[in-house]
Amino acid sequence: MAVTPKTSLKELAIIVCSHLQTHGIEAVLTGGAVVSIYTESNYQSFDLDFISWAANKVIKTVMEELGFKKDTGRYYVHPDTDFYVEFPAPPLSIGQQPIDTWNTIESNSGHCKLLTPTHCVMDRLAAFYHWNDYESLEQALQVALCQDIDFAEIKSWSEKEDRLEKYRIFQNKYKKSATQ
Repeated sequence: MAVTPKTSLKELAIIVCSHLQTHGIEAVLTGGAVVSIYTESNYQSFDLDFISWAANKVIKTVMEELGFKKDTGRYYVHPDTDFYVEFPAPPLSIGQQPIDTWNTIESNSGHCKLLTPTHCVMDRLAAFYHWNDYESLEQALQVALCQDIDFAEIKSWSEKEDRLEKYRIFQNKYKKSATQ
């Protein structure tokens, strides 16, 4: 389970998540790293965002065992990779909706919990809905085109977020892209 310059983002996610779990720390991967995994690196993120309920002091000790050091900001960096790790504060939610289900990916190094494809799309759409982040809209579209997602759940969530107009933008871009 060593981190090397050849360690992929997906494998690093599994290494970190599995190492945390050996210390009783539950964590779920969110954000752009999930987009990278679901699009098979069609979109490349360099940060891995894990939501965990463990104390920062405990996480720091466990991450140091893997060779990560906390930089002057909020990121954990490792000398053998360009990827960096962050632990945004819980809860695990997208907009106003708490998330209590996730997927799991596995390899010989262990396994990692991550947002489902549907929740990944919702996570990216949240940035588009609330901050007009069109790059996040494109990321949501990429995941939707590569994975099976639940459009009814996304539409229902969009209604609760009071963002149906922006949902329609996503839906129209999806329909246009899916027919090309």
